[in-house]
Amino acid sequence: MKMSPFLVLLITLLSATAALPSEALNVRGHLLKSKTFLSPPIFLRPGSVSNKWYFDIAFPRGHLALKSFNAEVVDERGVPVPLHETYLHHWVVEPYYAPKEAAAAAETQKLSKIILNRNSGVCKTTLGQYYGLGSETRHTATWVPDPYGIEVGNPEAPPEGYEEKWLLNVHAIDTRGVTDKLGCTECRCDLYNVTIDEYGRRITEEYTGGLYCCYDETRCKVKEGFADGEARKVFLRYTVTWLDWSDAVWPVKIYIFDVTDRALLEGKSEPACKVEYQVEECSSENRANNDCVHVQATKQILPRGGDIVFGVAHQHSGGIAASLHGEDGRLLCESVVTYGEGQEAGNESGYIVGMSTCYPKPGSVTVRDGEVLTVVSNYSSERQHTGVMGLFYILVAEHEQQQQLLPAAAGKPGLCFSFPVSWCLPSWLSSNL
Repeated sequence: MKMSPFLVLLITLLSATAALPSEALNVRGHLLKSKTFLSPPIFLRPGSVSNKWYFDIAFPRGHLALKSFNAEVVDERGVPVPLHETYLHHWVVEPYYAPKEAAAAAETQKLSKIILNRNSGVCKTTLGQYYGLGSETRHTATWVPDPYGIEVGNPEAPPEGYEEKWLLNVHAIDTRGVTDKLGCTECRCDLYNVTIDEYGRRITEEYTGGLYCCYDETRCKVKEGFADGEARKVFLRYTVTWLDWSDAVWPVKIYIFDVTDRALLEGKSEPACKVEYQVEECSSENRANNDCVHVQATKQILPRGGDIVFGVAHQHSGGIAASLHGEDGRLLCESVVTYGEGQEAGNESGYIVGMSTCYPKPGSVTVRDGEVLTVVSNYSSERQHTGVMGLFYILVAEHEQQQQLLPAAAGKPGLCFSFPVSWCLPSWLSSNL
């Protein structure tokens, strides 16, 4: 394909654009929009835990295609807070339906009045979020590749009398002045001095650490002089990028797999996702053989197949990598951890600061309806790790939907670029190339 000098110059100039404006051209000439929001304030004292749910958060409204959701913890001045001060255990966001009536506004935070609009599986009863990350949030991509998008805000989707809103859960642990930073972030029960969980149920002796011990308003053990430390105010700052929905966007389904689900292996029909598990310290024999790697694997059924267009894992400290495999053993996606090497926010030594992602070439990674997939999670077992996770998040574009959308996409501008911003040549120009 021969291009005129004018076109070469035009493409060079546009590709040199450095800053992403609030609106920029995206796939097939549609506007890409982006806006940054703050969560409600989160108050933390040294050692304290906040694990609250915020309803009706600030979020773009309308029939949209979500393209990314990025977040980090910041202080009152907007300065990023490092993980060794405030550990971000996790954040999750998902839509729900709430009554439209003003009289019911005060009741919307009661679950009986709320209808959750969760993802497509596999663990949607426990892991129903649309987006969610943890300490890795600053260096983990969430971009949904073109021409795909996560459809939200469809006016025909809510039940009669309801409207779509969004909720946010932020689990943050203040580790300033604690006696054991890693132990606090792994929610070791002895450091939190708890014997019952947040629902008043007794914690068994076998359970030594995890979410049951670091729930909202608990406090990890602090050094002398920090017990009366002043509370600080932090926020989750999140940036949402989206397109207005159109037939130029191909919808994707969200699936989250959990390595703790043993249901299929045990012959049970319903998933039993426990979310977290424990890694025991390796034996002296394995240590002598330099083989201190704990491997956990399970099998789960993907309800609907299609093309995998994005994949990423979620692990905690001690994590090495996680992978997702097809029924025949083929590798679908591997997600590898990145550990920080410094003190500054985004590069904190000893903490997972990023997870690699998979962006397969369209049509190259296909899964079928009902295919049994294998999830593998690898952790270092040089020491014990409590409350670890091995989750795998994928986006799937169903073949049937893609075929239906192909005629609508015909004749649209085809010469589009994604770096450093997403943009397309206008149709009158691209059609002459």
